[in-house]
Amino acid sequence: MKLTTFTDYSLRTLIYLAVQPERRATIAEIASAFDISEHHLTKVVHFLGKCGWLANVRGKGGGLSLAIAADAICVGDVVRQTEGAALPAECFSEEGGHCSITTVCRLRKVLGEAVQAFYDALDRYTLADIARNQRALAGILFVDRPVRAASVRIAS
Repeated sequence: MKLTTFTDYSLRTLIYLAVQPERRATIAEIASAFDISEHHLTKVVHFLGKCGWLANVRGKGGGLSLAIAADAICVGDVVRQTEGAALPAECFSEEGGHCSITTVCRLRKVLGEAVQAFYDALDRYTLADIARNQRALAGILFVDRPVRAASVRIAS
């Protein structure tokens, strides 16, 4: 199962914040650490805040931090929320798709079991579990990197 970029960036953001939970980070810092788009990350951060996983503080001294402890954030829950309904094949859509063998096909059951197994595995882990190697992660994520400058348009 391939995860969307939105889910990927959501997990990366949560991992980044779990590595040093005592400090706030900015979108620019996280984007720089992973070399990803600040614009896209802004949407991710907003969503994670709405879900209650991030505390987003605006203004001077503001930034992002985990809103709840890393051991209370289930990886399966994050993936479910960011991915939406699992649709491994056309027949999983609400309309049922247009496959001519849908009424007798056994593939739907098999794929359904596979999706369930996927989420069962993710449900066994918390953010704390996947960020337990904090020292190694910090050594990669918190090296001195220049913050990517936002593009500025000058009116003529």
